[in-house]
Amino acid sequence: MKKILIIGSTGQIGSELVMELRRRFGSTNVIAGYIAGKEPTGELEKSGPSVEVDVLNRNSIEKAVEGYQIDTIYNLAALLSVVAESNPALAWKVGIDGLWNVLEVARNYNCAVFTPSSIGSFGVDTPHDMTPQDTIQRPRTMYGITKVTTELLSDYYHTKYGVDTRSVRFPGIISNVTLPGGGTTDYAVDIYYAAVKGETFVCPLKSDTFLDMMYMPDALNAAISLLEADPSLLKHRNSFNVTAMSFTPEMIYKAIKKHIPDFEMIYEVDPLKQAIADSWPNSMDDSCARKEWNWIPKYDLDSMTVDMLEKLRAKLNK
Repeated sequence: MKKILIIGSTGQIGSELVMELRRRFGSTNVIAGYIAGKEPTGELEKSGPSVEVDVLNRNSIEKAVEGYQIDTIYNLAALLSVVAESNPALAWKVGIDGLWNVLEVARNYNCAVFTPSSIGSFGVDTPHDMTPQDTIQRPRTMYGITKVTTELLSDYYHTKYGVDTRSVRFPGIISNVTLPGGGTTDYAVDIYYAAVKGETFVCPLKSDTFLDMMYMPDALNAAISLLEADPSLLKHRNSFNVTAMSFTPEMIYKAIKKHIPDFEMIYEVDPLKQAIADSWPNSMDDSCARKEWNWIPKYDLDSMTVDMLEKLRAKLNK
């Protein structure tokens, strides 16, 4: 990677991925792509170049790639799970029509492409415990359908045109920097904010709902280290299971209470979020990622909780 374009740079993952890539590869070599109305601000704006790029406008992608001599594209444009269910047509348009545009530009300009998939690509018929790398994928949400299609279309462009496409299936991602935007696993971010603010947290999922999760530093490392991996060692490409921890709402609640004993949580289950969560894995087998490109997460629930609380107390002046 020499010149990198991040499409969707102002989102939860994108805003932090841009900064991490700039630290590793130099500020001028990482271009933050954004859509009108979601321009970079603060450190993201000041730390390096940015350009308006809409995945639904192939010319804007091509102009950015050609103008900045891009060789690597991180395509992070997507609607998250809950939002996608409220607007499935737009979710397909952004997720798949947008991906098609990115892949076509990558084919013509010889770019590598990373487009994340998700635990949402699995469904109720998938084995839920230690979900295998290669298994049945029959999601019943538009979010999941777009993610399965993302995997297949990315593989197609690799086998037919030789485009260097790579991807991971992200679990829920927990960050202390940018708030998530409409995902089923958002509760695992919101709960920390409530705890630090001294508020009672209202949990939208049942107490025993297991879901795979990952702290943002590990997610960033996964996205970067996969693209740095030797392609001759990759038996899989789109997409690798990756995970760091699996826990229930009750487990994260108890982890926080070790540090904030007065913290309280109640349950008001959201039927849509619960149905989506129930269709996703309890835990994933990421042994292929560990074997093929040495994937190893650094954070577990306890170490993440310590860091989250410390960072949020500083951020919120609590």
